[in-house]
Amino acid sequence: MRVSKMGMKSVKLSNLDEMYPAQDILIQTSQVKQYGSGVYAYDNIPLKVQDNIEEIIKKHFNRADYIETQMPLIQQQELWLRSGRYDKYVEEGVMMTSETDKGTYCLAPTAEEAITAFVENRVTSHKQLPVGYYQIGPKFRNEIRNRGYLLRGKEFLMFDLYSFDKDEQSMMDSYNKIRETYFKAFNEIGLDIVAVAADNGSMGGKNSEEIMALSPIGEDTILYDKETNQGLNVEVLEKENAEEYLKETYNIDDVKKLKEEKACELGHIFALGTKYSESMGINFIDAENNSKPFYMGCYGIGVSRVLGLIYENNVIKENDKVVGFSIPVSVAPYHLYIISNDAKKEVAEDIYSKFLDRDVDVVIDDVKGSIGEKIRNAKILGIPYIAIMGNNTEDGFVEVERTKDGAKTTMRIEELIETFERMKKEKKDIDF
Repeated sequence: MRVSKMGMKSVKLSNLDEMYPAQDILIQTSQVKQYGSGVYAYDNIPLKVQDNIEEIIKKHFNRADYIETQMPLIQQQELWLRSGRYDKYVEEGVMMTSETDKGTYCLAPTAEEAITAFVENRVTSHKQLPVGYYQIGPKFRNEIRNRGYLLRGKEFLMFDLYSFDKDEQSMMDSYNKIRETYFKAFNEIGLDIVAVAADNGSMGGKNSEEIMALSPIGEDTILYDKETNQGLNVEVLEKENAEEYLKETYNIDDVKKLKEEKACELGHIFALGTKYSESMGINFIDAENNSKPFYMGCYGIGVSRVLGLIYENNVIKENDKVVGFSIPVSVAPYHLYIISNDAKKEVAEDIYSKFLDRDVDVVIDDVKGSIGEKIRNAKILGIPYIAIMGNNTEDGFVEVERTKDGAKTTMRIEELIETFERMKKEKKDIDF
């Protein structure tokens, strides 16, 4: 990709949001366009980062034998009346609705109702169980507090998975399998997560854990056990028989040893039981030929939240001042940013063409400006590596800088191309 085609706004970063500097950079440089509170458009790079996050999530859940589907974004009022949740969501002002001559519709804030109806007459026998369906798509919630830019929007991209089982034990087996898959996916994305014991709230059910990442920008304060990587939301302490619940469910026998930490919620997992299948009257036939309600679980990841935290967790500072970010190689759409002075412009163009011939997407800074200005742009765009050809660079060589820590090395041009062709396949940093 050519910088000249991007239309990126070149600005001197100033007065960055102290809490969310990375996302403020995205706004100031027009990489993210804010249309109103909680409503955003993405330019090429943040969009492709989000796409890569999505692909990693899909890969791990496909490997775990869950099936991708797509539920409607516009849903009839009747569907929500059937589960008994319509009035509550409307009264709380969370769900956006529209009156039409064909009836009342809502923009989906979640998909328990839609997926339960989807399974009706599709999964009818215990022989088909367990089964799980997931989707990744937009959700709409009338969030009153839109703090944190992408971390809390009115429209957001969400992964949501729904499991269907024959009994409680099978439901918990699915719960634990999906929980484990979360850790695998987030490990590849580049975020360390904690499963935080939480209250089920209006969702109901047996077990509930918030999927959080420890972060100084987190809105939540959790109690955290570093040895077990188990977290606890303080609201759980208010439950009846809290000590018994924590010991039985999470093997936490001494709350005092837990340490307070700031954390950012990225997802939530629930073992729901039969709440939705019973309320909507959707059953299967068991081994004794009896009609039984499904045991369900629901599992969500705020994909756009993950995007926001990826940026915030990977800021670059110079002299204690945030100057950009370095997107992890695992999710970066472009691994290399090519910079040259005017004298070596043709060499840079030749390297760029060779990368394109090998189907390796890189960025070339083809706009007028000094080497220093172009390095600044590379960091603002979050590209993890920079290839620099300046006055002091020997012919046939490039200087390569890793933006996250400033480490540098020199490579022959042929080595550069081979290295980043390999990086595209392996998604691993270079050892300098």
